Amino acid sequence: MMRSVMRSAWIFLAVGVFGTGSARARVCPATARSQNGGGETAQAGTAITLTVDATHAPERILRARMTMAVKPGSLTLYYPKWIPGLHEPAGPIANVAGLEFFADGKRIPWQRDLLDVFTFHVDVPAGATQLEVRFDYLEPNAFGGPAAGSATDKLLDLTWNQVLLYPAGEPSKRIFYRPTLLLPEGWKFGTALPVAAQEGDRVTFREVALNRLVDSPLIAGEYYRAYNLTPPGEPIHHEIDLVADEPEALDISPAVQKGLTNLVAQEIALFGGPHYRDYHFLVTLSDLMIHFGIEHHESDDSRLPLNTFLMPNAGREAGGLLAHEFAHSWCGKFRRPADLSTPDFETPMKTDLLWVYEGLTTYWGNVLPVRSGLWTTQDYHNYIAAMAASMGPARPGRTWRPLLDTAIAVPGMFSFGGWPNWSRGSDYYQEGNLLWLEVDANIRQRTGGRKSLDDFCREFFGGPNLGPQLKTYTFQDIVNALNRVVPYPWARFLHDRLDSTSAQAPVGGLTRSGWKLVFTSQPTSNQGSSSAADDEYSIGLSLRPDGGVADSIYDGPAFRAGISPGMKVVGVNGQIFSPEIMKEAIEATANGAKTIDLVVENDGYLKTCVIDYTGGLRYPHLVRIPGTPDYLDEILKPRKP
Repeated sequence: MMRSVMRSAWIFLAVGVFGTGSARARVCPATARSQNGGGETAQAGTAITLTVDATHAPERILRARMTMAVKPGSLTLYYPKWIPGLHEPAGPIANVAGLEFFADGKRIPWQRDLLDVFTFHVDVPAGATQLEVRFDYLEPNAFGGPAAGSATDKLLDLTWNQVLLYPAGEPSKRIFYRPTLLLPEGWKFGTALPVAAQEGDRVTFREVALNRLVDSPLIAGEYYRAYNLTPPGEPIHHEIDLVADEPEALDISPAVQKGLTNLVAQEIALFGGPHYRDYHFLVTLSDLMIHFGIEHHESDDSRLPLNTFLMPNAGREAGGLLAHEFAHSWCGKFRRPADLSTPDFETPMKTDLLWVYEGLTTYWGNVLPVRSGLWTTQDYHNYIAAMAASMGPARPGRTWRPLLDTAIAVPGMFSFGGWPNWSRGSDYYQEGNLLWLEVDANIRQRTGGRKSLDDFCREFFGGPNLGPQLKTYTFQDIVNALNRVVPYPWARFLHDRLDSTSAQAPVGGLTRSGWKLVFTSQPTSNQGSSSAADDEYSIGLSLRPDGGVADSIYDGPAFRAGISPGMKVVGVNGQIFSPEIMKEAIEATANGAKTIDLVVENDGYLKTCVIDYTGGLRYPHLVRIPGTPDYLDEILKPRKP
């Protein structure tokens, strides 16, 4: 998953069944199925009819109706809680309203569990054979998290976990649904979920296991277009499905379409072949919802600004997110940490291997756009320099909280407030990226460039295409696979970096690749002169364009002057704040000025903060280390499909 806050993703032993009745109700088993939506055998399951009425999506209401065969007694049902890709118990239960249960058409009472708000209990009366569940899912306002803002007047992003309950007692791969979707008149849709029939705006999908249904989002809208991205000679179909708030936003240039087709070819070449029936890049273009990406096995769910594909640098803007989510089809979906592979959506996940799941995906999500032509080599140099710089002294939280803990603590700490440099957040993305760069460079260094992380990926993620299967792994499996590429004390190597509390940036991958991180007074192309965001490397202040303080580096110059997140800079050296004036003030410190006077607003009060600083502007760059092999640019070269 990729979220827009860093930029941009989001299974399951049923727990004990609670009930007050003397008998336990059960959902009647359906006929045994041979496949769980592709490759997974199921012995038996429950058949549930699910109808989602989305005709009121423009008013932000989805109406769900489920029917299932039951027998009398107490019955427990869950609303999905631990959603794959979100890495935390973030099922949007607060958006459920109007919940009702009916047994053979007669309304019956229900009770929410006292210890878990995602759990519901009903007593099915004697003689009843069918249970019906009805509720509304209320789409929230545009912003507020990855579960928010999934509908506008012109489009809908449907994630099925939001509009269903499921019975306790069976793993999700053994519970089967027959989904039907009612769309607003004339709306079109894109999804990897196989369609059984369509009549006008009513779409019926093939019967599917619960785990595969939740893994198969759908986008729909008044304005929709699909582009074929299947590389020449590739038998598996790939496409990008777009919905947008305005029809003009659906235009993709031939150059970007070619780059995305190259991306498909490069990812397949890297990982050694797909593990899906076909693949859909599901992309929503809107300025009315939060922007992020969530991975799925046969599709992604990526949400970008409305005019992304109309921009001159459209390949650069979209390439990183789409490459990241596509790579998750292998790293995160086909191969997944065992402790993230729970049998239902109620069982908690253990997240300690997210530095692989997300860190390795982030690494390839920034290399593959270069190999595909969506990014330039310089784009990557600028990106990795900024990432390395952000994990150095500008991240003092590294001195008390190691990389491994940023992964372990995600279920309670994905969302965080001020002081991200001191508290740290989901740094297993960024620092995990740097770790895997060092693994790649180390392999190349030790084999004289004959082997690389590409060899590890083909061995670890390859194999025949048997559809969307799941193959779990452990830390030791990672170590063993790396040793098959090149023998080395990989366990110690990884633990040293996972447990490090060094204040210095983890730049081993850069130096092993023949490059080093430096700071100069000149911004790169992606550190535009109109933004104040890079002041964290000089005065230790990360500002929004309006002067709002996004972060203040703990114990940095601005921090020592009394400036903290949540404040707002309104004046600079006697002038009204603007990013340009702030830049000029910092630049002057390299030419004799020794302080910067800022007027700061805090909770309606003004105060003057004097920053002692003489270092001038500082922007991160990469420069070559003379006399060393250039493995970094070798990493970026495209591979033959």
